Amino acid sequence: MASEPTTVTITGAGGQIGYALMFRIAAGDMLGPDRPVRLRLLEIPQGMRSADGAALELQDCAFPLLHDVEVTDDPLTAFNGTRIAMLVGARPRTAGMERADLLAANAGIFGPQGDAIGAVADDDVRVVVVGNPANTNALIAAAAASPDVPADRFTALTRLDHNRAVGQLAEVLQVGPGEIADVVIWGNHSASQFPDVSHATLRQARGRENGMPVLDALAERLGGREAATAWLDEVFIPRVAQRGAEIIDVRGSSSVASAANAAIDHVRDEQLGTRGVTSAAVLSRGEYGVPEGLVCSFPVTSRGDGEGYRIVEGLEVDDRARGRIEASVAELVAERDAVRDLGVL
Repeated sequence: MASEPTTVTITGAGGQIGYALMFRIAAGDMLGPDRPVRLRLLEIPQGMRSADGAALELQDCAFPLLHDVEVTDDPLTAFNGTRIAMLVGARPRTAGMERADLLAANAGIFGPQGDAIGAVADDDVRVVVVGNPANTNALIAAAAASPDVPADRFTALTRLDHNRAVGQLAEVLQVGPGEIADVVIWGNHSASQFPDVSHATLRQARGRENGMPVLDALAERLGGREAATAWLDEVFIPRVAQRGAEIIDVRGSSSVASAANAAIDHVRDEQLGTRGVTSAAVLSRGEYGVPEGLVCSFPVTSRGDGEGYRIVEGLEVDDRARGRIEASVAELVAERDAVRDLGVL
């Protein structure tokens, strides 16, 4: 077991996603069974009692890996020495709220948090933004942390979309989710995202040594390539993009456990390494024609060597996929420009 605990900071820790996160992190689900953790729980003053209650429960669990817990409403305290920052708390959009108002409200949250990360976080800090609009909130936080923290240390969560896509494919193909490899989410964590299966495979498929393309498996299952394409366009892509709204309609509240699970997956794979390709919103350097400086979802891998996620380059993108990717990237550009107009970037 490592001797020095890893400091993990969770913002919005009194909320439901924060609550779902902290016990699994303390149990070792995120960083492994031999890496002790120190939890810093950041809340606004109104949420402190809830976070304090969660800290009492963490103590009662007596997790062997949990070194200590601190609850605070001060970002400088919360991010002091943090190695992994999970920015969960955000201002949700309410009825009648304009997009510019939403971006301005979140700039008031993620800007100061970025400032604090730049000032006091560990030199090797890694940040994942969970709170929506996640891609642009990551951009805001990264700008505020500059130049003390490199912008490519900031990522945004599209692993939830990735997991949703894998789950939908597994159900239709009647295989375990672990059999499906190399699904890609492109673009924004919004309804404009593009879940792409054109490079996805089944790891073990009817004796094929190198697996079977998911497109072939769908065609076989659904009665031909035309039927498979129709299902992807008319059912799969809209359902993955609108899954959050579907859960709100059925459950009466937004995704909690699945969002927390995806955030744990994101950090675990970044820290410990991936098995094949996954999806994360990372800083663009111009790959696939995405404007440099945007935080955009790409196909990524990690070696678990401390260098974080790397974009997988050289994948073929056909005209159909290109149009969908460009539409989502255009939304990211519009959000970036709106934030610039606010004087945040």
